[in-house]
Amino acid sequence: MLFKPRHDFLIGIDSDGCVFDSMEAKQTLHFHPLIIRHWGLKPIEPELRAVAEYVNLRSPWRGSNRFLALLKTFEFLDQWEEAHHPLVSLPDYKDLCEWIHSGDTLNHDALAVRAKDSPELKRVLEWSNDVNRDIAENLPPPPPFDGAADTLSLLHARADAVVISLTPLEALLREWKASGLRYDVDAIAGQEWGTKPEQIRLAMSQGTYNPDHVLIIGDAPGDLKAAKETGVAFFPIIPGREVQCWRQLLSEDMDLFFSGKYRGKPELDRIGDFEAVLNEPPPWA
Repeated sequence: MLFKPRHDFLIGIDSDGCVFDSMEAKQTLHFHPLIIRHWGLKPIEPELRAVAEYVNLRSPWRGSNRFLALLKTFEFLDQWEEAHHPLVSLPDYKDLCEWIHSGDTLNHDALAVRAKDSPELKRVLEWSNDVNRDIAENLPPPPPFDGAADTLSLLHARADAVVISLTPLEALLREWKASGLRYDVDAIAGQEWGTKPEQIRLAMSQGTYNPDHVLIIGDAPGDLKAAKETGVAFFPIIPGREVQCWRQLLSEDMDLFFSGKYRGKPELDRIGDFEAVLNEPPPWA
């Protein structure tokens, strides 16, 4: 991720569910049906979908790395008595769990190495490759949320801007080009560039940014965590209120950020609203 700094400010922007209205479609139409197919879970499809939608859309794991989200889905499915069915063998996730907690980079290249010695991880790799292929072939380019394009354009006029995402780079490039927004950011980082804290640190290393001049815009707890770990500001795009949030950023909080008045009560208020939304009890509670 290389770019030439032009400004004293830096914006890190998530993609799925933040700029683009794509999160729910990708999960429910591509990720989850392929979990059902690859692990033979058709007899418990309602339970699988309930758990997977909770993990990926309405829980503290929203927007997390796809392999971590898959592990949480399998763990919760195993804990839910209603998901145990006489015609279904629930997924074995021991090797997946070991890999997730190994400290390894959680991307396709690292998984391919591990999968050579694990039929379980080979299935995970095949599933993930099928997800990428299915999305590329069958999902139309997702539209940006109303207000996102105009806001990004104005932000980019005053700050350097980079995409920080755990989506594969190839998919990000395709979607940002198709939307016409590719030139509203200076660089795009996908899962190949590591975790979001690693991505934002790499972006910050391209210039001499004061952390108070850096803002992460995101829709998931992982985006907030990345902001906290790197000591920068956070503006949430709240699930279900995306358009309202983009309008608020455009009309009010953008100027607060550039004038040095966003950090403090305005930021804490936005984060409080955000955390209240992603606190839904799980379907098995």
